[in-house]
Formats: sequence, C-alpha cells, structure tokens
Amino acid sequence: MIEDNKKTWLFDSHQKLNAKMVPFGGWLMPLQYEGIIKEHKATREKAGLFDVSHMGQIIIKGKDSISFLESIVPQKISSIAPQSALYCHLTNEKGGVEDDLIIYNSKNVVLDSDYFIIANASCVDKDYKFLVDNSKNFDVEIINKSDCYSMLALQGPNSRFIIEKMGLELFNQPKFFSFINTTLDKIPVLLSRTGYTGEDGFEIICNNEFVVSLWDRILSLGATPVGLGARDTLRLEAGLPLYGLELDSNSTPLESSLGFFIPIDKKEDYLGKELILAQKTKKAPLRKKLFPFVMVDRQIARSHYPVYINNQEVGFVTSGTMSPTLGKSIGFCFIDYSNLEPNLVAKLNNNKENVDIDLEIMVRNKLYKAKIVKKPFVSKKYEK
Repeated sequence: MIEDNKKTWLFDSHQKLNAKMVPFGGWLMPLQYEGIIKEHKATREKAGLFDVSHMGQIIIKGKDSISFLESIVPQKISSIAPQSALYCHLTNEKGGVEDDLIIYNSKNVVLDSDYFIIANASCVDKDYKFLVDNSKNFDVEIINKSDCYSMLALQGPNSRFIIEKMGLELFNQPKFFSFINTTLDKIPVLLSRTGYTGEDGFEIICNNEFVVSLWDRILSLGATPVGLGARDTLRLEAGLPLYGLELDSNSTPLESSLGFFIPIDKKEDYLGKELILAQKTKKAPLRKKLFPFVMVDRQIARSHYPVYINNQEVGFVTSGTMSPTLGKSIGFCFIDYSNLEPNLVAKLNNNKENVDIDLEIMVRNKLYKAKIVKKPFVSKKYEK
C-alpha cells in the first residue's frame, strides 16, 4: 500500500512541483517532474537535483572499527585516506552481495564516528542487522542514523558553479570520492564529490530541518529537479549497477562484472573470501556473468526478458531502457554459464573479445537482435 511507504522531508516540495510519486525501497519518491528525457538531458548538460534522502546512513565507531569493517567487505578499509570514500560490497558466506555501500573514513569529520556508511534504501534495516550480527567479536558501536539526516545529489557540469554560488570556492571543493564538513549558504553540511549519474557532482548530507532550504536554494540557482526515472537512465548510461538487479545475494562481485573492485592481496578474512578470491584468480569458474548490451533491432529490452544465444535461452535482462543520449536501447543481462559450450564461455570471459557477441532478446514472444558491448555506454565525466 502507498500509505505504508515513508516520506522524505521534501515530500511537500515534490508535490508543489507536481511530481509523480511512486513507491520505491519502502519510500514514496518522485518518479518524474516534467519528464524523464528533459530531466536526463538537464543533468547531462547543466545540473540536476535529486532527493536521495531515502538512502541510509550508518555510523561505525570504536577501537576495532577498521578490523571489523575489514571482516565484512572484500575491499581494503585501511586504504581509505582521511576524508575519502570507497565503493564496497557487503558479502555473505556464499560470496553473494548483500548490498553495495559507500564507506567514508569519517574520523574527526563526522561527529563521534570513525566510519560513515551510505546504504541502499531498501537494505538499511537488513544491513544494520547484518553489521550488528557480525560484530560480536569486535569492540565497535554501530548506530543507524538514517532518520536523522536528509541527502541531496547535485549532478552535472554546472554543479560546481552552483556550489560556488553557495559560498564554497572551486579550489576548496572536495576532489572525486572525497568529502568535507562545510557550510552552504551558512547551512552545515557534509559535502561529498560522489554520485550515481556518471557526471561530475556532489552528494550533500544535512540535518533534516535544513533540507527544504537547501533544496529551494539550489533550484533557484538553476538546477532542475530530477526523479527516479532519469536517475535510472543516467546510471544505466554510465554502466552503474543497481542493487537487486545487477547485484544480489546469490551473485558474487566477479559474476556481476565488478572484479575490478576486488583486491587480490587483502590478507584479512571476510565472508565469502574463498570463492570470491578463487574466481578472481581463475581457480574457480564463474557460474554466470553480467554483460552490457545494445539492441540492434528497434525494441526496448526490459527487466526479466529472456536472453538467447544461438537459439538457446541463456539468461535474462536485469535492467533495460531507451538511452536518451544514444537514441538506442541499452541494458545489462546475466548469462548463465552452466549449459554453454566451453569455447563460448572462454570467449565471453575474454575482455578483449566479448565485444559484438550476438544475442537475441525475447520481446513480446518474438526474438530481436542485440549485441554485447563495452561499458560505460556513455563516457563518465567525473572531476579529475
């Protein structure tokens, strides 16, 4: 029921802008305001403003903070410099991904914390329980602060100039995947150079009572309000996964084509390490793999549509959309290796040869041509 979904502190602001509201991750969120394509292009060309207050914030503190976090993610927590962030995977004993997180080294930056975690909206409660359940042997305190904070994402090439107009000069703005405590129009915020669009931009965390003022001010400086619809087309063009579609508890990071983020030399044990590391070093085979594709025929492939190779059903689409930038249908699909010929599996796994491998995708009971390509579909434009 729609009535059972939470509302962010910007709910009334969205209604004033005539946003179409939809349930998402247990929240009632804006799908679009004036149209997905318009909002998408505004973000690519100028600046888009997103309400991402549904995301979770969890604080980790205590003398065992580093060793605890090292035990639950494959990434090297000790490598996160002060005031920097790292993209991480919360893995289970089977090597599957329970959630993907951004972990900040927040000591002396976020009050009374050592690390600050941003979690996906639909996963906050289970992530918190997972963290607590796996902390028994560590001297740490885990605090779910998600109800205390609101979060905005300001994305696009004009984002830095909007932040500048709010009082933070360009040379003082944080670098990519780093963050600072600062003020914007005298409002205290945590400002991070991160995002989910492939564009340069920021994520802004503030106490709930300040978010309406920040939202209104940023819109007054030229940003376009953007909903979940364009957020999805933007992240797909950038080749970024969405938890629950490209990532899940039964797929390892390697099987979700995120092996780049898995260090091979991490000494500490973590849940699922044996399988994840074996797949990384090619001592264990992948059971399946995620691939980006582009439709050749003029059809849009949607989530769960069947995927075929040589007239054999081999997988399914995880996400698919019409790319506003490219003018063609793009998406991701999982291909199951269990019944494929070894030569085809080898070809699929060879990064130099897997471009332009032919696929067919079932759309309304008819097969249409597609091909595997490289990601991202649209080049990222992060601050450098």
